[in-house]
Amino acid sequence: MAFSSLFSRLRSCSKPICRNLRTSNFQRPHIPSSLTEPVTCSRKGQGTIPSWVASLIPLALAVSAGSLALQSQNYPSRCLNDAPLSDLKSVKTGGKGSTDYVVKGSLRKVPPELIEELKGICQDNMTMDEDERYVHGKPQNSFHKAVNIPDVVVYPRSEEEVSKIVKSCNMHKVPIVPYGGATSIEGHTLSPYGGVCIDMTLMNRVKALHVEDMDVVVEPGIGWMELNEYLESYGLFFPLDPGPGATIGGMCATRCSGSLAVRYGTMRDNVISLKVVLADGEVMKTASRARKSAAGYDLTRLLIGSEGTLGVITEITLRLQKLPQSSVVAMCNFPTIKDAADVAIATMHSGIQVSRVELLDEVQIRAINLANDKKLPEIPTLMFEFVGTEAYAREQTQIVQKIASEHNGSDFVFAEDPEEKKELWKIRKEALWACFAMKPKCEAMITDVCVPLSHLAELISRSKQELDASPLTCTVIAHAGDGNFHVVVLFDPTKEEQRREAERLNHFMVHTALSMEGTCTGEHGVGTGKMKYLEKELGIENLRTMKRIKDALDPKNIMNPGKLIPPHICF
Repeated sequence: MAFSSLFSRLRSCSKPICRNLRTSNFQRPHIPSSLTEPVTCSRKGQGTIPSWVASLIPLALAVSAGSLALQSQNYPSRCLNDAPLSDLKSVKTGGKGSTDYVVKGSLRKVPPELIEELKGICQDNMTMDEDERYVHGKPQNSFHKAVNIPDVVVYPRSEEEVSKIVKSCNMHKVPIVPYGGATSIEGHTLSPYGGVCIDMTLMNRVKALHVEDMDVVVEPGIGWMELNEYLESYGLFFPLDPGPGATIGGMCATRCSGSLAVRYGTMRDNVISLKVVLADGEVMKTASRARKSAAGYDLTRLLIGSEGTLGVITEITLRLQKLPQSSVVAMCNFPTIKDAADVAIATMHSGIQVSRVELLDEVQIRAINLANDKKLPEIPTLMFEFVGTEAYAREQTQIVQKIASEHNGSDFVFAEDPEEKKELWKIRKEALWACFAMKPKCEAMITDVCVPLSHLAELISRSKQELDASPLTCTVIAHAGDGNFHVVVLFDPTKEEQRREAERLNHFMVHTALSMEGTCTGEHGVGTGKMKYLEKELGIENLRTMKRIKDALDPKNIMNPGKLIPPHICF
């Protein structure tokens, strides 16, 4: 069936849905039209490898809970064993209530000496303006809040400035929260202990492009969309596509992925090397630019997904891909969400290397219709993308069309024209804004889980029954090709019972996924919101190992404290 009739309906919306994610007065500079030479950081003294690299394991094993108890920090509790006995009765160390909706934390006044040091480092690129601090401490699209906001926001322009900022904060024992595109969902950039927010968005240069090697060296503040605009003229692209506005540094920190992960993998598969400022201000490079290496510990993978708890990323070397010669985008409807999930699984089993397999339930399609004045059938829908040569992409499309017909699929349509394809994928990319347009007075609890592919249909079916029975409006969006399942739960923030219902639904989906050997988060990360599930998913031994690594690299616990590792973990 040709796509032209459907395309005419899709184009009926003249205004794209958008939401102002940032109210900062600081404007992100444009990507330079030409490459500049890489900037290297020259440390004082000899340019040798930091000694901790060679002694990481012995150092970690030497640290003990007893020695940590001697540290006189006010944020956060290193271990519940350090708390007064009278406080332990009210402490919950696991299960549903181990973290609160509003993240608590103590607030210590930032020393005036540190403020002066930061002014000397950043000059005019810092602020203590309350509105600016509020924006950085209260991410608009995060379900989670914190009792405090950062005391200072700084905007470094170079790796050297980041190093000096971190070194000063470490000396004064003041917490640090790295900040990128403000698109994270699980409370990663909250500042429950105040401190210094390091906004990396002014560090947004392309430092070096190696077309023949198909890699690029960038600073962390550049967005993935801006990077791909820059790369397009070279016939290359970076294949990860999370939410609009996400920056490369934040994508590394959360180990994100996106709709293309089914073909190209996640962030951990597409980063070759990092440069990171550690808690003491030292600058460390994790690897060379070689595509593969068996030299030493894989520190690159250790830092990817560390959510700013081990260091501040200042440079990233990324693996690139050639822009595909041809592509076809297809869409198909199904009577039930299980039918749609079954087709996604069958497509993967067929051996076809699809580029995208996205699932939207009938509630999400309804939101898109209302927001864009479209007339799409309000039933579960699968969206595909096939890439390769023109003949190969068409062949894949025909095979999947046959698979869909065997699972009650209907209205299979496809697009090959660039504008038609762009318009079709716009539906998926604006799904969240469509939800807000459907319920403009509501907030969203956005959650994701992931299971082995064979369990996806069962997970979605069981979750969908619970979601449909809830009084709240809930939409389902899934990266169905790799078992990743997202839910947007819309609730009235002024009604406590609705917030609790949203939490209950999140809890149900996570524990259902864990019962199927899945994970509490496929790509959103842990932050503060998913900490309470880590012990059940990973086990106490895993968390204790992470705690040892954290304490070895950040003994004063200044790097994004209160995130990722549950507070009750001791060793």
